[in-house]
Amino acid sequence: MPSETTPSAAPSTRREVDREILRLAWPAFLALVAEPLFLLGDAAVVGRLGTTPLAGLGIASGLLQTVVGVCVFLAYGTTASVSRRLGAGDRRGALAQGVDGLWLAVLIGVVATVVAIPLAPFLVGLFDPTAATGDQAVAYLRPALLGTTPLLLMLAATGVLRGLQDTRTPLVVAVVANVANLVLNVLLVHGLGWGIAGSAWGSVLAQAGAAAALVVVVARGARREGAPLRPDAGGVLAAARAGAPLVVRTLTLRAALLATTAAVTLGATGNALDVDLAAHQLAMTLWTFLAFVLDAVAIAAQALTGRSLGAGDLAGTRALTRRMIGWGLVGGVATGALLAAASPFLGPLFTPDPAVADRLVPVLLVAAVLQPLAGVVFVLDGVLIGAGDGSYLAWGGLAVLVVYLPAVLLAGHLAGLVAVWAAFSVVFMGARAVVLLLRNRSGAWMVTGA
Repeated sequence: MPSETTPSAAPSTRREVDREILRLAWPAFLALVAEPLFLLGDAAVVGRLGTTPLAGLGIASGLLQTVVGVCVFLAYGTTASVSRRLGAGDRRGALAQGVDGLWLAVLIGVVATVVAIPLAPFLVGLFDPTAATGDQAVAYLRPALLGTTPLLLMLAATGVLRGLQDTRTPLVVAVVANVANLVLNVLLVHGLGWGIAGSAWGSVLAQAGAAAALVVVVARGARREGAPLRPDAGGVLAAARAGAPLVVRTLTLRAALLATTAAVTLGATGNALDVDLAAHQLAMTLWTFLAFVLDAVAIAAQALTGRSLGAGDLAGTRALTRRMIGWGLVGGVATGALLAAASPFLGPLFTPDPAVADRLVPVLLVAAVLQPLAGVVFVLDGVLIGAGDGSYLAWGGLAVLVVYLPAVLLAGHLAGLVAVWAAFSVVFMGARAVVLLLRNRSGAWMVTGA
């Protein structure tokens, strides 16, 4: 937990800004990669079972990420509201809001699990996979959905700690959880022969342990400040209402990602479709992993922007924003260069199928070229979330989706996998950049106070 001496105002000099960004971003990055590392571990273990299980994992993980991703406001919205109260000097109120977020996570997680498990075959069928691939996807998805509530608790608790300017505790928990996930995956999939379902069970067990550890940390902090631990109906409802615009924003992002996967299925059939889906799954997992390098700066942007606006420091907020955009651009150049250089060697690490490995290379090169643009997008998204500008992000997301959907579906129908990724990198990320840059320039998002 952060100390009582945590500053409430934004840092004033460029060196102080860089120090604050690095202090929050570096641990945030290592913690943020928990989700893609879970998937990378699953992909590495399941990939050894063959191309069909890997293709099934691609569909199931996309659906699971959608269920959980819709609720990312539990982390982002909580970070913004908690950091604003911290900036205004109300630490007890910040923790009380955080506890309300934990209870909201439990409520949503239980409902989502009960609803989604019976619908697993239907949801997988929406992607029109081959029968064998569909069976593998359902075998993974059903047990994996039991981890929904732990995952949402992890999001909410992490958001509380980030709002309190503590990104180190989520890092420690993430490291332990990922080691446990990999060990359990190998044991259950290959040691006990549970197949793809063993990978899902390993992840669920690791996620449950991580959620318990984070909740204990938040609960102890709340007790120290005299904040209540019991659910407050009004507080939970207020958290839900505040998060509604971010839900819309996230739904537009998840819809775009699902549409990208669906577009891949338009360009091939039979075994070629399985190869494309497997390559797409690996590419999306790797892209997501590198995206969290950029999102780490966005997490710092959320925490620092909320704290700065809560303290009423408009000039400091502007300075923070300019500096963080620079960090995002540099991060995008670095991750793009790394992805391009490593692209010929990544495929064989995850699959023994040379067709999948070969198909992966041009997709990764396309993604690498647009990483600098992605860096700016991620940072500005974080700034506006930290400012509580959810309504604009929701409307902006809808506008981007209207532009992107016809472009990606046409690309998939006419040209296949590589064209789909070109549309994703140029049209989707480009449209998001325009929406966010216009808002940043207007300054309408800079509203002060708790």
